[in-house]
Amino acid sequence: MSNSRNRRKHPEAVRREVLAETARLLLEKGPAGVTLDAVSQAAGVSKGGLLHHFPNKLALLDGLFDDLAHRFDQALAERMAADPVEKGRFTRAYIAVCFPAGGVAEGEEGWKALTVAMISEPHLRERLRSWVDGRAEVRAEAPLDALLVRYAVDGIWLSDLLGAPSMTPAQRAAMMERLIALSPS
Repeated sequence: MSNSRNRRKHPEAVRREVLAETARLLLEKGPAGVTLDAVSQAAGVSKGGLLHHFPNKLALLDGLFDDLAHRFDQALAERMAADPVEKGRFTRAYIAVCFPAGGVAEGEEGWKALTVAMISEPHLRERLRSWVDGRAEVRAEAPLDALLVRYAVDGIWLSDLLGAPSMTPAQRAAMMERLIALSPS
């Protein structure tokens, strides 16, 4: 059985491969290096096959955003479902998902790539703002401490993504404990 025939039977696998190669190209070459030709070649799919899933570069970037945001939402929902205390649940889940003991967790390379793209793509920055604005939990937990926690976690997350000097494991654990203590309860 040929690889192309096998791919036709697994379009989701093709889509995942295309998104993975888009992320890799973003990291290696920046947004300008992400062209339909470069992605199709890197993913080993025809340009027509790529266009079947993503009709243009913006659709590729949107697809990467959608994939990462979906996985992030799932992780948040799982953490929130496991937290028996309703007040502050979103903030504690946000801390746990964005600030794990070892640094940025699942999808790290994808988030690094998307962060690179957001710098030059106002459309993606607006999508991120809309994602945050669309979370009723964020608005419900908007006292100053919850905002302080979210911005602190975002700063640490970005520092991790950029490979900036990190905290020791003990400092990281203490910081996470302090941030959880600041979450609404």
